[in-house]
Amino acid sequence: MTQALIIRDRSIHLSDLERSAASRALEHGLRGVDDKNHRRWLRFLRSVFSLEDGEIAQVGTRIPRCGVFHKHHMAVERAVFDAQLRFAHFEMFRNWVKIGCGFVEWVPGAKGGVVPLPKSIAFSELEEAPTRAFHADMLAFLRGPHAAAYLWKGLDADAANDKMRAVLAAFERD
Repeated sequence: MTQALIIRDRSIHLSDLERSAASRALEHGLRGVDDKNHRRWLRFLRSVFSLEDGEIAQVGTRIPRCGVFHKHHMAVERAVFDAQLRFAHFEMFRNWVKIGCGFVEWVPGAKGGVVPLPKSIAFSELEEAPTRAFHADMLAFLRGPHAAAYLWKGLDADAANDKMRAVLAAFERD
């Protein structure tokens, strides 16, 4: 979710034409998906524009994830996990992937160092754009020089890379 603090600034002066265009864009260019949600949107706009000069409001937005892309991402993760020979538990594999592609928060470790803590990719927590970025980073990591050799330790580097390419090829889009 994106959070922003906004402030009312009446120092900008709009002509009647500019005010009309802005109002039309905000009230009709962006709409609620149905009448109930459109009324909520208009009520929100009225409340924001009725703020006093200098008054601050916090605004939050959430752009939900695309279910189709979510399923695609999960299928890629599952296919690589099912084909690999290193991890017995899916969550351990997923955490390894998150760490490998840098999808982490760096936190103080138990012995004073800094350690990576994998971030959540829960459907309800991560919006569409960061999900797609994570997916691209994950694919780059899996195609990189380390992942295949680690996941298929018993194979030589070329055979391990071929294995990874074969698994990922099933998910390539036109």
